[in-house]
Amino acid sequence: METEDIKKAIYELVEKSMGKKLLKPGDVFKKVSADNGIDKKEVKNALKELIDEEKLVYSYKGGSYVEIPPK
Repeated sequence: METEDIKKAIYELVEKSMGKKLLKPGDVFKKVSADNGIDKKEVKNALKELIDEEKLVYSYKGGSYVEIPPK
């Protein structure tokens, strides 16, 4: 699976959970790697790219979570 496809899967997962549940980075790694049959390390690298591109952000609310940045 290409990095861009992984990034798209991560973004869609976070987008679907908005307003319902906050996702921890570990939740994202597990879900995306299990759904697509890829290594968690690849998912971690793709998530890092999304954070660097400012498409997603880490938030700290009693723990670390991944969210879409407020507009």
